[in-house]
Amino acid sequence: MASNYDVVIVGGGIGGLSLASALAGKCTVALVEAEQSLAFHTSSRSARQLIPSYGPAVVQELTVRTLDLLHERDSTAAEPVLTPRAFMMVGDDVTVRAEASGNMLPISHEEALRLCPALHPDSFTAAGLDTGSFGCNAPLLLEEHRRIAETAGVDIITGARVHSAQRLGSGWQVGAGTEGFQSGVVVNAAGAWADELAVISGVEKLGLQPYRRTAAIVNVESPLPPETPMVCAADESFYFRPEGNQVLISPSEAVPSGPEDARPYPGDVEKLIATLNDVTSMGIRSVDRAWTGLRTEAADAIPVVGFDAEAPGFFWLAGQGGYGFQTSSGIAELAAALILGTVQPDSPESRTAERLAATRWSIRR
Repeated sequence: MASNYDVVIVGGGIGGLSLASALAGKCTVALVEAEQSLAFHTSSRSARQLIPSYGPAVVQELTVRTLDLLHERDSTAAEPVLTPRAFMMVGDDVTVRAEASGNMLPISHEEALRLCPALHPDSFTAAGLDTGSFGCNAPLLLEEHRRIAETAGVDIITGARVHSAQRLGSGWQVGAGTEGFQSGVVVNAAGAWADELAVISGVEKLGLQPYRRTAAIVNVESPLPPETPMVCAADESFYFRPEGNQVLISPSEAVPSGPEDARPYPGDVEKLIATLNDVTSMGIRSVDRAWTGLRTEAADAIPVVGFDAEAPGFFWLAGQGGYGFQTSSGIAELAAALILGTVQPDSPESRTAERLAATRWSIRR
C-alpha cells in the first residue's frame, strides 16, 4: 500500500535536502534517494566555495541570498558553515576583464602575488579579486539539512531508486525501490538523472547535460598559507586552494557525460600537476585522493526551478551546474514558496521565479 505525502522529493543531494529542510513542518514530505547514502554523487564532490561573482546574474542573485541566509544561521550556531576565503582570477588582461563580473574587482599584479606568492610572476598579467567569497563546510550543511528535515517529520528513504511514476487523478503515484508513494507534488531533484526521471514520469525532458569536473587533494613541498584565496585561471584551465597543509586542485574541465558514478580519466590529474608545477612554486609531490563529479546544466546554464506547465504537480529542481551549494539556500527558499503557493505577485521572489521558470520551451530539445 502506498504511503501518502503532500510532496515527494526525488534526490538526496544538496538540492533535495535543502528543500526538504525548507518544507519541513509546513507539509508532509518524503525524500527518496537511489543510493544507500545521501549526497553520494556531486554533492559529496564539491569545491566547497561560494562565489558571488560566479555565474549568470540570476545565479549571483541567488548566491547572495544563500550567503545572507547562511550568515544568519552562523550568527547563532556553535559551528559556522562559512569561512571567509577570497576568490582570485588570474590570466591575461583581455580574458580576466571578459570573465570578471559582479563582486569581482581588478587588482594589480603586485597585489595578486602578495595574496598568492606561490604564483610565478610571469604566469599571468592581470587579476581580479572577489573578497565576498566564502569557503563552505559542505558536510556540516548537508547534515544540518538532514537533521532539520527528519526532526520535523520528513521521511528520508535511501537505497530507493525510482522505477515508476505516473499521474493519477489529482496527484502522483511513485514507485521507488520496494516502496510506494502517493503525493500531490513530485520534485525532480535527481541531478544528473533528472531527465531520466522525467522520462520515467512521462514528462518531456529538458535536454539537461551532465559535465565532468575532476578534482584532487595533493601533497606539496610548500603548503599555501591558510589565508590564500581560491585561485582560478581566467581561461578555466585550472583552480586551486589550500586544504589544510594540502592543496585542492582541479583542471576545471567540462566534458559531456552520461549520468554515472564518474571517475577521473587516466592522465587528467597528472597533466594538471605538470601545469601547476609550471606556473606555481607549490611543488606538488603526490596525489592523496582524486574524484570526479557531474555538473548538470540546461542549454542556457540557468538552474531549472518550477512547476512544469504540461505535467501538473511535477516540479523541477535541477540543472544547478556548478552552483549547487552556492545557490542552495536561496533556491530552497524560493522552491518551497512556489510549492506552498506563498510567493506574492510582483515580489522579488516572483521575478526570480520567472527567470528560473522550468517551462522555458527554448531549452527543451
